[in-house]
Amino acid sequence: MNQLKNNLDLQMTEEEMRSLAHLVTELVVERVGNLSGEPAWDGDFRLELEDQLLAEPPEEGQSPKEVFERAAHKILPFAARIDHPRFFGFIPSSPTWPSVLADFMVAGHQVNQCTWLTSSGPSQLELVVIDWFRRWVGYPEEAGGLFTSGGSAASLDAFVAAREAAGNPERATVYMSDQSHSALSRAAMIVGVRRECIRMISSDEDFRLDMETLARTVQADRAAGFNPLAVCATAGTSSTGAVDPLEAMADFCEEEKIWMHVDAAYGGFAVLTAEGRKLLQGLERADSIGLDAHKWLFQPYEAGSLLVKDGSTLEQAFAVHPDILQDTVWGKDHPNFVDRGLQLSRSVRALKVWVSIQTFGMAAFRRAVAKGMELASRAEEFVHASPILESLTPASLGIVCLRINPADTHRSEEALEQVNRTILARLFWDDDAFVSSTLLHGTFSLRLCILNHTTTWDDVRETLETIERFGREELTGGVRS
Repeated sequence: MNQLKNNLDLQMTEEEMRSLAHLVTELVVERVGNLSGEPAWDGDFRLELEDQLLAEPPEEGQSPKEVFERAAHKILPFAARIDHPRFFGFIPSSPTWPSVLADFMVAGHQVNQCTWLTSSGPSQLELVVIDWFRRWVGYPEEAGGLFTSGGSAASLDAFVAAREAAGNPERATVYMSDQSHSALSRAAMIVGVRRECIRMISSDEDFRLDMETLARTVQADRAAGFNPLAVCATAGTSSTGAVDPLEAMADFCEEEKIWMHVDAAYGGFAVLTAEGRKLLQGLERADSIGLDAHKWLFQPYEAGSLLVKDGSTLEQAFAVHPDILQDTVWGKDHPNFVDRGLQLSRSVRALKVWVSIQTFGMAAFRRAVAKGMELASRAEEFVHASPILESLTPASLGIVCLRINPADTHRSEEALEQVNRTILARLFWDDDAFVSSTLLHGTFSLRLCILNHTTTWDDVRETLETIERFGREELTGGVRS
């Protein structure tokens, strides 16, 4: 009898489940509703958080209401509020509410979407959503892919496919721009490319990969006995939103017979708009493309994906048939996603995308993506009209790079950098908005990434006005009004 009681220890009644789910829903809805009134970032030091959280796990259970309220008020708020309308740092993410609920449903159904046997419905849905992505980027019908945790895993899967397609050569080399995301170099090292064989190709004045340097480097490597494995393009660099010369890179890779991978993690979904399709022309010629729906398709983490032009290349690289999975002979003629990437146990990631698009429709998503680019263009106009702001790159794919640099300044580059670093620190501590920075060929830059579908022009304008005000104060010796 005692043993039976213990077996029920981890269960709740249906009434308790509903009550707790209602509480959590209210806590999250309250958080979303209050978001614009909160700062875009909050945090605390480790010692302070340890005082609150560092304790042995309780031997006996506590009130679930108190546990979840503590999580909602004492743990989760101490973080970057990446979905805040004034969070302009890094690459923001602002999920739709249906997509949040879809993840709740997925957790409640506890599906392991590794094989057709364990998840025929979710697997078919992933095929459908991946096919949406395929058609959006202009890939042929024989293309395929899968959802991943994010761009890092997508890059890794792509490089494995590239390595196998090339015959697993020794002395392999990989080529990418000096503006490329660190996930690419990390993925290359994981698949066995030596660190010194990852070639960082210089970018031009527009922060796009320089084709002449790429051609010279590949030629020199071949002459020295190296084997080029892949060339990586970026469709929307994290620093500036720049798009590498995709058509020229595709021509080069076809001539040299080198795998071309495009990191379109955040910028790729711009293809939903007319302006984005023009900017990303040539994307469809790549051998593989990484896309993160948890960025500019407004989904919760984790919703990365990889598309490959020839879908069979993934299964050639990843398919393994251990004895423990021999029962998956049922459905063997159907796609098993375990054979397409590095994960065996994997959650259902496509449902949130499907639910969101079914709920709002594609027109709403196109408008939301276009809105980010429109706000970035307006921000660029604001910067050009300002007597003390300087635009450092053209606005591209929602990103604007700028700094304080009055036309009549006589300050050195070192002095200007210090002014702008001070402004960044003041924004961090004294303003509700969150702005990040980058280095553009050595020049310190403030950077706004405007992707959130809830962001308004007032959010952008008031942030730029604050930068101006802080700039005037710093330029006049730190005198604050």
